[in-house]
Amino acid sequence: MVNWKSRKLGDVLWFANGVVALVLINLLVSHYFFRLDLTEEKRYSIKPQTKEILNTLEDEVYVEIFLSGDLNAGFTRFQKAIQETLEEFRIYSHNKIKYRVTDPGVALSDKARQEFMADLAAKGIQPTNVIDNKNGQRLEKIIFPGVVISYGGREKGVMLLKGNKAATPEEEINQSIEGIEYEVASAIHELTNEDRKRIGFVIGHGELDSVHVASLKAALREAYDVGRVRLDQPPSLQNVDVLVIAKPTSTFSTLDKFALDQYIMQGGKVMFLIDRLNASMDSASSENYFALPYELGLDDQLFKYGVRINPDLVLDRTCGLYPIITGQVGGKPQVQLMEWPFFPLLNRYATHPMTRNLDAVVTKFVSSVDTVKAAGIRKTPLMTTSPYSRKFAAPVKVSVNELRKNVRPEDFSQGDVAVGYLLEGKFTSLYKNRLLPDGAPEQGFKADGVATKLVVIGDGDLARNDINPRTRQIQALGFDPFTNQTFANRDFLVNAVTYLAEDDGLIQARNKRVTIRPLDKTKVTAERTKWQVINLVVPILLLIAYGVFRAYWRKKKFAKF
Repeated sequence: MVNWKSRKLGDVLWFANGVVALVLINLLVSHYFFRLDLTEEKRYSIKPQTKEILNTLEDEVYVEIFLSGDLNAGFTRFQKAIQETLEEFRIYSHNKIKYRVTDPGVALSDKARQEFMADLAAKGIQPTNVIDNKNGQRLEKIIFPGVVISYGGREKGVMLLKGNKAATPEEEINQSIEGIEYEVASAIHELTNEDRKRIGFVIGHGELDSVHVASLKAALREAYDVGRVRLDQPPSLQNVDVLVIAKPTSTFSTLDKFALDQYIMQGGKVMFLIDRLNASMDSASSENYFALPYELGLDDQLFKYGVRINPDLVLDRTCGLYPIITGQVGGKPQVQLMEWPFFPLLNRYATHPMTRNLDAVVTKFVSSVDTVKAAGIRKTPLMTTSPYSRKFAAPVKVSVNELRKNVRPEDFSQGDVAVGYLLEGKFTSLYKNRLLPDGAPEQGFKADGVATKLVVIGDGDLARNDINPRTRQIQALGFDPFTNQTFANRDFLVNAVTYLAEDDGLIQARNKRVTIRPLDKTKVTAERTKWQVINLVVPILLLIAYGVFRAYWRKKKFAKF
């Protein structure tokens, strides 16, 4: 009797100790929060830069997910990944992230549904037509793979289906999953950030006018203050975080070069978008038109920084299309879209946050870029042409009549031509150990710079948006009116400016990688029966064996009494 009471008291004490330990653990966890991500690629881990944004939220952020409805397996996985990411955001923001799922296809009437979908498209969430086969039937469904984020009376639409269109649908969805954290976090940062950095577009050297960079400026204004600056007015460069030099066509004076040099020595970041030759489609209809080099005066300066834009044009068989009159039918001209090798489509990028999972960009009359020796400068080739490309040194004949000629594949064998570089490090001044230009201030001159970054691209038209000739409206950057396709020029340039402006900032979230581990379909078919037996029969046999052993053990144990 005494032993029984002692055992009962011991059980009660063990239970009480367990309750106390559980309470203490919960109190400890409430003060010291942590999460463990046991996946190999850390797919559920949030970047420190994202955590900082979420931890500093002052008010609630509302996220509405529009990827909903009857989805196929790929988009169901995409929807689940969006919700999992937002759940992580909710936890790290201390419940200030609120999200819900809305199906745009559910509305009271067709008119209301159309208006709702048009409103989403106006916010930047473009519809996507998904074709699927179900029970032998072809099904088409329009989905909206994006979210709308609201904060403080402002809202922003975010298109989440992004990736390389040349990849398979599964790979494109996987690339989009990898970009969820960056796309959502950057949108939240845009809505909540009050300390906006300043981007300056350099003018005074025949650069692209405001109309032809309107699309890029509109995209940058979502996160930065954007304005125009002149190099001959050095005070205007103060407090400018990034300079954009977009397709200059006239010579830089020595004082302008000196101001630009000292801006870089002080740690300023610059994106050079340079057309080395004066090629244009306006003159390409002429039979005897030759593209000649611009005299910009920047060659020695870029050479000093470790890069050279060559006076040539790169032709690529992977290229854009251009309409050509090939004949007449019934008195009317017959127009045909033909490949135009002077408009290379670039789809080969460096492994870098700036270009990760990026779709193709379209270039126009692009020049090759080489690197030269510059101590301490790290050089990353951002973009290269396809294996089927070639280079022509100036002067280069540019004529649309060449489109009618048969292209010989063997002529395009100088593949992997670099047309853009990222330079990082401490640059040396062009004027080190040299006389300064007349009129340049000697006070404050820096011969050796602090660590900074430069982006150099051999195409100024990369930032140029077209104007609709009928409506005179500004078209989206990268939009091709002949194929109605929008290339990733805008995304690339915004990523480049973001990388330059944000020192090790949020763009590092673009490095997130989610590995696809597809099943071997051949092996699945061959070993299907074996694995069915293992999964269905073996657990039952183990359960029966456990029951027999337990019955034998109990019989043997109680037989002693």
